[in-house]
Amino acid sequence: MSKSLNNQVFPQDVMAKSGADILRLWVMTTDYWEDQRLGQNVIQTNIDAYRKLRNTIRWMLGTLAHDAGDEVALADMPELERLMLHRLRELDGVVNTGYDNFDFKRIAHHLLDFMVTDLSAFYFDIRKDALYCDAPSSLRRKAALQVVRMIFDRVVTWLAPMLPFTMEEAWLERYPQARSVHLEQFRECPEDWRDEKLAAKWKKVRRVRRVVTGALEIERREKRIGSSLESAPVVHITDAELMAALEGLDLAEICITSQIEVLAGEAPAGAFTLDEVSGVGVVHKPAQGQKCARSWRILPEVGSDPDYPELSLRDAAAMRELDAQG
Repeated sequence: MSKSLNNQVFPQDVMAKSGADILRLWVMTTDYWEDQRLGQNVIQTNIDAYRKLRNTIRWMLGTLAHDAGDEVALADMPELERLMLHRLRELDGVVNTGYDNFDFKRIAHHLLDFMVTDLSAFYFDIRKDALYCDAPSSLRRKAALQVVRMIFDRVVTWLAPMLPFTMEEAWLERYPQARSVHLEQFRECPEDWRDEKLAAKWKKVRRVRRVVTGALEIERREKRIGSSLESAPVVHITDAELMAALEGLDLAEICITSQIEVLAGEAPAGAFTLDEVSGVGVVHKPAQGQKCARSWRILPEVGSDPDYPELSLRDAAAMRELDAQG
């Protein structure tokens, strides 16, 4: 037996296969037109990239264990889910063109960036709350599970030619009745998933989110909060386009805070700002109310449901539905 990259115990053959895929990852991300260096730093960089990739797939597998196979029409999906489908459509072109041109480096870089930046640090981070705490009947939860399923099926088959052992392991864990991921075709990404207007809007939303998360990181570093859910920041915005992009969205959900207030106008002196995101300033305020025992959000409404006095109204409704199902 041996320790794996994530400190779990795996047999030696699994470790050997993981090591082989790490080597393949290095080869696939190498510019082989140039002389290459190989040392401890290069090896560690590829180990870290592989670990992040593998952990993202493991998270999807854990999430999909709760997938009932529900289908939500594209038009009925929340914007965040439609944004992820747009990204899949963009990547579909990159992957297919890359394989046609034997440009493995381009495929690997785009997919790694997608999994680390778009999925782990953004989409999954936001959607954990809905996946864990929304009621089974929640359209948001059903749509999220469906999109995670779509992402998994495409990313694993796309990466299979480059990381054959890891993707085979993941595929057979998800589909134990399957023979091999290497007998699967790449999944289609329909043209109607493409939504450039939505993507442009969410670039603005993510710019605002960067400022909020930057402000929260300082609060954590100074030990004024332990979790972003302890915060209810006030966001001051002077950029009209950024304000318009936030219309109809729950910025507290997107920034993973319990509450949030968005105000048009100049931020007061001392507000947190980022040079690269002009027109946005954030002032930290502690969240007011009691902590929900289920979602950990701090809200004034916690305790207002007599049947579930320790929960927020959303979580109380979810528990009521779960209890009714027995």
